Amino acid sequence: MAFVRACALTEVPSDEALGVTVEGIDVAVARDGDEYFAVRDECSHAAVPLSEGEVAGGTVECWLHGSTFDLRSGKPTCLPATEPVATFAVEVRDDELFVDVTASLNGVSAS
Repeated sequence: MAFVRACALTEVPSDEALGVTVEGIDVAVARDGDEYFAVRDECSHAAVPLSEGEVAGGTVECWLHGSTFDLRSGKPTCLPATEPVATFAVEVRDDELFVDVTASLNGVSAS
C-alpha cells in the first residue's frame, strides 16, 4: 500500500466532504464521528464532485441530483445513481490523514 498525505484532520468538516487530489486522483475525504473515509470525488450518475455535498449518517450526498453513497462501500443508497463510486483505504497518523489510491477497496475503478 502506498499511503500519501491527503490533509490535516482539522481540515475535514463534520457535515461535508473535503476535496483533495492524491496521486492525480480526485478524492472526497469525509468524517463520520471519529471515522474517516475516502471515495472517488465524482458521482457515478453525473460528473459532479461529491466533495460539494453533505455528509450525514455514513453517507455523502451528490448535491445536484440527491443521490447518496455509503462511505464504507461506495454503493449508492438512493436513486438516481445505480453504480458505486471507488473507495480507498485511509490511515490516521498523528493529526493527519493519509489515503492509498493505488487500489480501490471495493474494486471500482478510480479513474
